[in-house]
Amino acid sequence: MAVSHVVLLGTGGTIAGQAGRADDNVGYTAGQIGVAQLPAAVPALSRFSLQAEQLVQLDSKDMTHAVWQQLALAVERHLARPDVAGIVITHGTDTLEETAWFLQRTLAPSKPVVLTAAMRPATALLADGPQNLLDAVTVAARPGVSGVLAVLAGRVHGALDVRKWHGYRVDAFSSGDAGPLALIEEGVLKPLRPWPTDEALPARWQAPVAEWPRVEILASHAGSDGTLVEALLGLGCRGLVVQGTGNGTVHQSLELALCKAVAQGVAVLRASRCLGGGVVGAPADALPSAAELTPAKARVELLLRLLVGEGAGA
Repeated sequence: MAVSHVVLLGTGGTIAGQAGRADDNVGYTAGQIGVAQLPAAVPALSRFSLQAEQLVQLDSKDMTHAVWQQLALAVERHLARPDVAGIVITHGTDTLEETAWFLQRTLAPSKPVVLTAAMRPATALLADGPQNLLDAVTVAARPGVSGVLAVLAGRVHGALDVRKWHGYRVDAFSSGDAGPLALIEEGVLKPLRPWPTDEALPARWQAPVAEWPRVEILASHAGSDGTLVEALLGLGCRGLVVQGTGNGTVHQSLELALCKAVAQGVAVLRASRCLGGGVVGAPADALPSAAELTPAKARVELLLRLLVGEGAGA
């Protein structure tokens, strides 16, 4: 059977949002337009064979583990079809990087799984969603592309590096120092770096979400102490990500509490609150590093490692 279809999986977000006025780019309601209706705003999509499936309609700030699991199962099901070239997921921007990393680590797909989104609602005077959707479908239909990707504002980002760095601008996403994997200009895909080729973690993410370990993020800042660590352990947390200052540095009082937690069997990862870069190197006695992962993605990573029994690692 010839590979011909691109599957659109809808989860809501600003790309499917509506506002009461065309000049209102912030006072909108996300997830109002069905994914099957979105291609109507993009006549050029008529040259592709599209199949749409609405999974949920939500603002991605309200993303849940249950939706992640539902999404991963749907992606896995469609990727197994020989007639599917790739998948496009319409998503909100707020947690897109987390969903991307979750899908990359759980599925590591050999076909393209492309997340796309918008910073302006579909009703805006200059909506960015239609172009992003066209670009995303173009990438998903391209033979030889693999991995979980994010396509926004003419750039193709990998799940490992993509991060939302701005809260309002149309070009709100970056791959930091690594740079995008590719550019897409007037429908032409221009690769810059190799596509992701990771191996997927064991499929323990398919366990009921009620059984997933609790992993939380806490921040190091002036005046930090260990009070929140003790409180979170009391709530049953099995993993903690500390959003460190600078190159992942942690206030000495908070670090002491985290080291005690590690001694009790709690997994800890140390990330950086800086918008660019990650954690580079470490003293011999430092808490385990999240390396280039943002704090939000480090939480996803730690959760998945705990599910497969790996812990924080080194």
